Amino acid sequence: MTAYLDNFLQTNEISLLFLVIGLGYLVGQVKIRSFDVGSVAGVLLVGLIVGQFDYEISPAIQSLGFTLFIASVGYQAGPKFFNVLFTQGLKYLVLAIVVAATGFAVALGMSKVFGFAPGIPAGLLAGGMTSTPTLAAAQAAVQAGQIPIPEGLTADEVIGNINTGYAITYIFGLIGLILIIRFLPQLLGVDLAQEAAHLERQSINPDEAESQKAGRAILTRAYHVTKADLTERRLSKLYELVPGEVTVVKIKREEEFIPVTLDTTLQLGDRVTLVGYLDQLVGAWDAVGPEVADDDLLDLPSESAKIVVHKLKPRGLKLRKLAISENYGCVLSKIKRLGVNIPLKPNVRILNGDVLWLTGPHANLEQLAERLGYLERQIDETDLITMGLGIAIGGLLGTFAIKLGGLSLGLGSAGGLLSVGLIVGYLRSVRPTFGRVPAGVIWLFTELGLLIFMTGVGLKAGQTFLTTLKSVGPTLLVSGILVTCFPVIIGYLFGRYVLRISPVLLMGGITGSMTSGASLKIVTSEAKSSMPALGYTGAYAFANVLLTIAGSLIMRM
Repeated sequence: MTAYLDNFLQTNEISLLFLVIGLGYLVGQVKIRSFDVGSVAGVLLVGLIVGQFDYEISPAIQSLGFTLFIASVGYQAGPKFFNVLFTQGLKYLVLAIVVAATGFAVALGMSKVFGFAPGIPAGLLAGGMTSTPTLAAAQAAVQAGQIPIPEGLTADEVIGNINTGYAITYIFGLIGLILIIRFLPQLLGVDLAQEAAHLERQSINPDEAESQKAGRAILTRAYHVTKADLTERRLSKLYELVPGEVTVVKIKREEEFIPVTLDTTLQLGDRVTLVGYLDQLVGAWDAVGPEVADDDLLDLPSESAKIVVHKLKPRGLKLRKLAISENYGCVLSKIKRLGVNIPLKPNVRILNGDVLWLTGPHANLEQLAERLGYLERQIDETDLITMGLGIAIGGLLGTFAIKLGGLSLGLGSAGGLLSVGLIVGYLRSVRPTFGRVPAGVIWLFTELGLLIFMTGVGLKAGQTFLTTLKSVGPTLLVSGILVTCFPVIIGYLFGRYVLRISPVLLMGGITGSMTSGASLKIVTSEAKSSMPALGYTGAYAFANVLLTIAGSLIMRM
């Protein structure tokens, strides 16, 4: 039976691939207190174990995963990358440069000190910084022949060194980064929860109460106006009592419906349709009057939809100035930027590339979408023309290089694919009919592409893992620890005392600069707020580009 299984896995690499992905994903679900291993670490660990038995997948399959992953990363980052420069982007760009440059310098310096074999410095940088784009770019540079292979080595051996260096240093890079992010604020005497509360107070007007909307139901109810005090204020003034919580979408006076505007004043006996959060509507009985069952009022063609923002000026627009409930009769439940939830604060800026989750009348949603961008419909089709040609052009772009002295400088396949992905993603945000890829498809391409690539890395590294660990393991581990720690420390000091970024946003920015979503969870948990996500998204798009370049560049040093 063992021989049969061995022969099956040796001759069926697709089954081997998905066996490693399935088991790795299962391992990734394991939780240690509030920390979960994660799919990437799980697949890498399983790949290392299975690779001990000399199983591997073909480079073509691994290259497919790499292509889907890098192109998808660029596509997602495109809108944010080009728009963020016009807001606070310069600060986060500088922060991402400082973090990436520090990691690069430490990895290169330690490699020179200990004389690591060719390829290991790139693996050290990628593992210490927990950056898969760095690893992918380094491998791609070797495969494309842009890196001179030292005499006595083959390209496969150099790639094996990259993979092994990454595998040895990645585990501490993942766990160590989380521990540093967890305890650094305490060591520096910074109370993230207090700082976040202070930052949130600054983001709202004195007469506006904080609204924690996550997970609350949005409903439609009809009421009979019997409270005289409601007739003394225009709707615009009434909205100030529950900003963003409830909106009036219909008013029935006697047997006729009257227009609903901000200047409308209610009268006793009016019947009104309210759309809002359940807890506010429950209290409407006392504030407005008794609830009524009126088919005309409740016959509201409302829906929940997503609006993708792309029509705003580069600096965006503050949420409170948009006045979604007051002006459009819709309720906002969530904002996502680069797949991360952004706090629903009145002074938070809505930027191009953001996705808004809204509930309201269909016509009002259409009107709001006309101003902001476009409604994201449940359309399953992917623009395979743009995707196919974009990936092909990205690969072609990566082959061009210029000679400077003895160096051959070019984007490489990783840089080419990332660049085209950034451009297509940005153009998609400007022209919605161009390059459509549904969110579910992007998630699949990013996640599956990454795991296919990581399966190849784990299997290849598993063949030489123990040998390399015995020969340079201790020095490589120490080097990996320094590559993980120094960028965080230097980044924090520089961001706090030179860039003057708030500690809450700064910790989010550092996790974004290290492209670590797991660390962002720790920061938001410690801060008891989603405010760090603003810093994370500010740095993340830049970090992906910088660390991809770093992976190719360190192979030339």
